[in-house]
Amino acid sequence: MKLLALALAATLTAAHAQQPLAPTGRWSHQPVGTAPTPPMGWSSWNAFRVDITEQKVLDSARVIVDSGLAGAGYRSINVDDGWWLKRRTGDGRMLVRTGLFPSAATGGANVSSLRPFTDKIHAMGLKAGLYTDIGRNACSQAYDADSPNLPEGTQAEREVGLMGFVDRDIALYFNEWNFDYLKVDGCGLSSYGRDRPHVASGQYREFTPTLVEGSVNQSDVAGTKKLYEGLKQALRRARPSNDYVLSVCLWGTANVRSWGQEEGTMWRTSRDIANTFSQMVHNFDTVATREFYAGPGRWNDPDMLEVGNGDFDGGHLLEARTHMSLWAIAAAPLMIGTDLSRASPAIIDILKAPEVVAINQDPAGHQGVIAYADSDREILVKTLADGPNGGRKAVLLFNRTSQPTKITLTAEHLKMAAGAPIALRDAWARADAGSFTGSKVFELQPREALLFTATGKHVLPRGYYVSERPADLYVARDGIRALEQDPVVYRALASWSATDNGGTRPAYAGWGAPRADSTPYDQALSVRRQAFRHGIGVLADSRLQVKVPAGARRFVASVGVDDSTRGMTAAVSFELWGDGRRLASTPPMKFNQPARELSADLHGVQLIELIARQHGADTAGPVVVTWGEARVE
Repeated sequence: MKLLALALAATLTAAHAQQPLAPTGRWSHQPVGTAPTPPMGWSSWNAFRVDITEQKVLDSARVIVDSGLAGAGYRSINVDDGWWLKRRTGDGRMLVRTGLFPSAATGGANVSSLRPFTDKIHAMGLKAGLYTDIGRNACSQAYDADSPNLPEGTQAEREVGLMGFVDRDIALYFNEWNFDYLKVDGCGLSSYGRDRPHVASGQYREFTPTLVEGSVNQSDVAGTKKLYEGLKQALRRARPSNDYVLSVCLWGTANVRSWGQEEGTMWRTSRDIANTFSQMVHNFDTVATREFYAGPGRWNDPDMLEVGNGDFDGGHLLEARTHMSLWAIAAAPLMIGTDLSRASPAIIDILKAPEVVAINQDPAGHQGVIAYADSDREILVKTLADGPNGGRKAVLLFNRTSQPTKITLTAEHLKMAAGAPIALRDAWARADAGSFTGSKVFELQPREALLFTATGKHVLPRGYYVSERPADLYVARDGIRALEQDPVVYRALASWSATDNGGTRPAYAGWGAPRADSTPYDQALSVRRQAFRHGIGVLADSRLQVKVPAGARRFVASVGVDDSTRGMTAAVSFELWGDGRRLASTPPMKFNQPARELSADLHGVQLIELIARQHGADTAGPVVVTWGEARVE
């Protein structure tokens, strides 16, 4: 009987794997590591690149503690690229460059350990982070060729990445050396093709690229994901208590913006940030429309903070506050990337601004949702945990341009009642900023972002819109059949590039993913000319999981094929499941048919699943569907 049960369970598991629309009745996200709020800390890369020393890191850690930054939440001190000497011949053990990290010299020329370093960091009440690569070689070996701090030795000894040594390295880094955080880059998968001079010369071994930046079709998405899956499993073996952070650093390639939540604690959604305003906006845009992929234990990562550097230094405090405000509203990890020994008190104050950090660290974990956007202006609204019935939110007004502008904030942007007063508090001034009823006009300086908390009466007498609590939704199936590059990300010139080519093209896959209060393709929600200001836009053949709070009574939505759909012939049926039971459904619906109400009793239900099931193919393109005014009452 036991063998029969096991065989049946295996059959059911295989069947479910082949039926991605099949409801599970349970929340599918399994956290990788522990990060109930966005990770905070300091990283060496933006400040020092590979010109790193133990003393520089310790000096930064001391500033973190003495300045109050640690008390504000910045607790992870992360050593980036440049720490390694080589991989020891024979057993493959990693050796540390003791000339840079003298405390690592624990046993002669062929023995070293970073445990004395992590002990010092931990003794300061902080966490310690380290850097490596998922491939055989690291980014510095491909792009910092003139540095004296690159790995040394034979070709094999210079292969310091994880490939072929995952379990050994992870056990070393987390058990023996006692690190708490690991950033894992992907240059080893992209930068060692036979066409590269450092490979052609024999300096490094060839690795046929499995990652091609800007071309998801030329990248091995499944193979890359599998490598990080193996890393995740090694981490779980080394740290069964799950007390670590895994930062997946793939710069938005290989569709990592979709699967990063399965394999990492946080995942880079973009290329490297730089200390220019345009590059910062580019990186922000790569997370701004991915609100349903973030939440407690899973975080979109637009890269480290440049506050204190370049366009965000002590001479550009307005831009520094804007940068910080954007990362706060987006629930992005806050990793300081400046040389803190040179940071002015004004920069320190920006980094630890208590009400701004509190918005970022809000325990509900909701990412801000775009309530208004054009090429020049944006409004983002983030639901906070302590608002009664959704009545307290953070709101950001952003002037993306170099000219002054005006932005009108409305009660509808906030999903608050237009006839009741809405009180504002300026998060930077830490002061009340008056109130308004209906709408209020704000004047913004060039590149300025205003950040407020807003308290008012929710527009719904009871309940909330699903779109305003994105962390409570998990994208189990997005309906995307062909990966497309996202065209709405600001096309900044990368800091290492020039205008000697055809231009900066859309580079990040995932265009067509579910959106809050918008279709997947950035259109207004509408079914047969019936507009919905609030709701969820998604492609057909999708399954979305939504957590339901205790006391919820009812789910209601108006569903149908959206007017903006590309595919206009296939039918779609809508299904609502609760804790694995079918609660309601519609007959197949087609383009240009009126929306139907789909509702069900939620008493006792903890998880609902929203399924849009396509019937038949549609050669014209994907079918866009709308869950209009989707709400829990």
